[in-house]
Amino acid sequence: MADAQRGGSTDQPLDVLIVGAGLSGIDAAYRLRDRNPGLDYRIVERRSRIGGTWDLFRYPGVRSDSDIFTLSFPWNPWRGSRTIAEGDQIRDYLEQTARDFGIFDHITFDVDVTGADFDTSTDLWTVDALIGGVPQTIVTRFLYMCTGYYKYDAPYRPDFPGEETFTGTFVHPQFWPEDLDYAGKKVVVIGSGATAVTLIPAMAPTAGSVTMLQRSPTYMFPYPWEDGMTKLLQRVLTPQLAHDVIRWRNAFITLGLYLFCRSFPKLSRRLMRRIAKSMLPKGFDVDTHFRPKYEPWDQRLCVIPDGDLYRAVKAGDADVVTDTIKQITPTGIDLDSGRHLEADIIVTATGLDLVTFGGASLSVDGEHFEAGDKYAYRGYMLNDVPNLAWSVGYTNASWTLRVDLTSQAVAELLAYMRRHGYTRAVPSLHGAKPQTHPLLELDSGYVRRAGDRLPKAGDRAPWQVRHNLVLDAIDARKYDVTEEMTFA
Repeated sequence: MADAQRGGSTDQPLDVLIVGAGLSGIDAAYRLRDRNPGLDYRIVERRSRIGGTWDLFRYPGVRSDSDIFTLSFPWNPWRGSRTIAEGDQIRDYLEQTARDFGIFDHITFDVDVTGADFDTSTDLWTVDALIGGVPQTIVTRFLYMCTGYYKYDAPYRPDFPGEETFTGTFVHPQFWPEDLDYAGKKVVVIGSGATAVTLIPAMAPTAGSVTMLQRSPTYMFPYPWEDGMTKLLQRVLTPQLAHDVIRWRNAFITLGLYLFCRSFPKLSRRLMRRIAKSMLPKGFDVDTHFRPKYEPWDQRLCVIPDGDLYRAVKAGDADVVTDTIKQITPTGIDLDSGRHLEADIIVTATGLDLVTFGGASLSVDGEHFEAGDKYAYRGYMLNDVPNLAWSVGYTNASWTLRVDLTSQAVAELLAYMRRHGYTRAVPSLHGAKPQTHPLLELDSGYVRRAGDRLPKAGDRAPWQVRHNLVLDAIDARKYDVTEEMTFA
């Protein structure tokens, strides 16, 4: 508690309070301090360990769903050669990075931020938090929410008719029991997103049977665990230079794939169907189980390293059923088709529930505001809300690619304020009402369920929120901190 309060009182406010010690929070700490030497900052983290998502998710096979060279920090090279990294490797990397760069000592764990109010008479945020379960306040000049955009304590979990009768075990991947024994058991995984396609190949060698039960198919994209070019570059270049080259190469490949799919949806559908058909057993019903009705990148593609899901199906270690649930029974699941799936364990890989600011309630001069009523300024500040930033990554590329650009922009804003003696920065629409666009350009269930909880994007700069790394990186080089920003 003393650490969290140090430099966080009304008499001695922090310069910046960063909420969240995951990828976004650690990157923010490095970028802010690098651009603003001597900046007095703290990071508060709800969990007891560093890592955020990569500490929370501990289900079998948990790994990155994008390549690790773009997911890791550009300022701390990833030393492994695999393109896709496992969850515990990522968490260890985050902790070691925080220790190596002097960030770890600025983190206070077991801090649950419940609310914050900005006082325009003092230009200070007063942050309400439970620190070790004890109510405390932290005072800061600038509040940087690096909390991600989904609920850590409440995943999306629909109710299923008859589930109370099931005599087996229900499991949600977000709360995977350490002692769950699935050896030789009949496992049904409900869902077909990134979590489901990770779990199934990981459980298949040990479980008696594993079935992916999906309501509708998802696009799967095989991606190599490792590639020769990465190994060659790491062998002939310095670690930092190799990391830079690999990072940008992979980023351009991902962006190119996205643009190709959006520009040529029919052709990309055919190509992904052809890939699936080549990797699945002869005669497998690809069109039923792996041919979605939506266009590629209407929802995020699921990466399957070396096609591991397809290989598990081809080897007979896993099965795919496309159907809807009628009811849960004591022994498994009755489907609307009349089929019954026997199960000892049912895994509800049914997705996430989105939330802004980690669920904290925010206000200005005591007047509460909803994020969904605001427009996103450059994707990370909100109109008419002073001294607040929120870090959100890309939907069509690695999370870190955008949050690193965001942290550099926030660092530049703080440097400008410090240089000119300003204590307040407020993005303003000046009475304009831009045409509204969604913040996240996806039609995924978790985005649709969020409804109007997320901030809106506009149709013109600086209120546009583009999911294009190249255009954002170009804009970052000519970033004008004063554009539609009011200082005091």
